[in-house]
Amino acid sequence: MEISLTINGMLKTVDVEDGNTPLLWIVRDLLDLKGTKFGCGKAACGACTLLVDDEAVRSCSYPVKFVEGKKVTTIEGLGDRENPHPVQQAWIEEIVPQCGYCQPGFMMATAALLNKVPNPTDEDIDNNIINVCRCGTYYRMRKAIHRAAKLQAEINTNETKEI
Repeated sequence: MEISLTINGMLKTVDVEDGNTPLLWIVRDLLDLKGTKFGCGKAACGACTLLVDDEAVRSCSYPVKFVEGKKVTTIEGLGDRENPHPVQQAWIEEIVPQCGYCQPGFMMATAALLNKVPNPTDEDIDNNIINVCRCGTYYRMRKAIHRAAKLQAEINTNETKEI
């Protein structure tokens, strides 16, 4: 079965035996994008979170057949070293990671939240960012999410001024 998707802005076609294969394995094994992590395999921890049409999904349990013709964004496509996404910049500025394993999933979930709620409250964060961090960096993540919202607002303001 062939599946066509746009991943990190590039059109890709993958050949899979079973359309129910989790998207995580397609991203990591076939497309060689290793930033998205395997955690629990049950969509509970969020280490595998990525964006499908700008919505956060747990890729360990998301069948690849559901991404046909959709836009998928992994941590590699969120931003880069020269032009980090506001979430990535905030994570750096707040020194969020401890071990770092779960952080790509948290950043992707945060990017999805900021797409929906540009200036989230602590309650918005608690209700939407439900990933698990075994190192317990939640306090730093909350600060980073608020910082990312401010950075994104500054970018949006500057873009509006340029128009």
